[in-house]
Amino acid sequence: MPKYTTADIKALREKTGAGMLDVKKALDEADGDMAKAEEIIRVKGLKGLAKREGRSTSDGLVAAKVVGAKGSQTGVMIELNSETDFVAKAPKFVELADQVLEAAIAAGTDDLDTVLAAPAAGAASVKDAIEALSATLGERLQLRRVAVVSGPAVEVYLHRTNKDLPPQVGVLLATDDKAASVAHDVAMHIAAYSPTYLAKADVPEDLVASERRIAEQAAREEGKPEQALPKIVEGRLTGFFKENVLLEQAFAKDPKQSVGKVVAASGGEVTGFARFRVGA
Repeated sequence: MPKYTTADIKALREKTGAGMLDVKKALDEADGDMAKAEEIIRVKGLKGLAKREGRSTSDGLVAAKVVGAKGSQTGVMIELNSETDFVAKAPKFVELADQVLEAAIAAGTDDLDTVLAAPAAGAASVKDAIEALSATLGERLQLRRVAVVSGPAVEVYLHRTNKDLPPQVGVLLATDDKAASVAHDVAMHIAAYSPTYLAKADVPEDLVASERRIAEQAAREEGKPEQALPKIVEGRLTGFFKENVLLEQAFAKDPKQSVGKVVAASGGEVTGFARFRVGA
């Protein structure tokens, strides 16, 4: 007869996140000893880490939090990946994301290696905490990236692309106090339109030169008149800016205005942003 009860199975499943069959096998092997069974689950899971190393982690979630008082705020955002959406919505995975986020806030940096080495709740480091849950769940888990944005005011926006899953898109937006009035709408715009740069001045000069060359070459191959080339090139370069630069993009809620004009109308300014989409 087994030396454990259904309550023991339930308790060990809740503690480890392992499947029922794995829990029962571990309890059988441990002769009903809960502590030993938990150790067996961990060891078997850790043995599988190397095998999982090359697996793709294209699912997961984005988590973010703003700390500090108005006038001096910092937003921290992480992307924690899993192999499947089944794990992405698991309570243990969501709990791990919260622990990793708190560790990233304490570390105060967007350097991935530094955050992975930072202490986490219940583990010596974030890396150890991730590997421990990876061993339990049988999936490769990965902290893909961390963003830190600071300013007088920081807005956070998290978007669920599927109502049954945690947020898959996250935005941090830093503004001064005046622009805070439009920050939420601008953050939603960023989530939808995924700009790469804040202002035209932020686009690298070599990229602008490359886009200019491509535009000129394309116009020549299309047989455009030589005298019209400068105007055509500048027009296409403007289109590039409108597609990739936040302040130049047509505002999602009112495409007749640019985001820059909406921000300017508030009397304030945007000073920085970060956008994550799981797997992108």
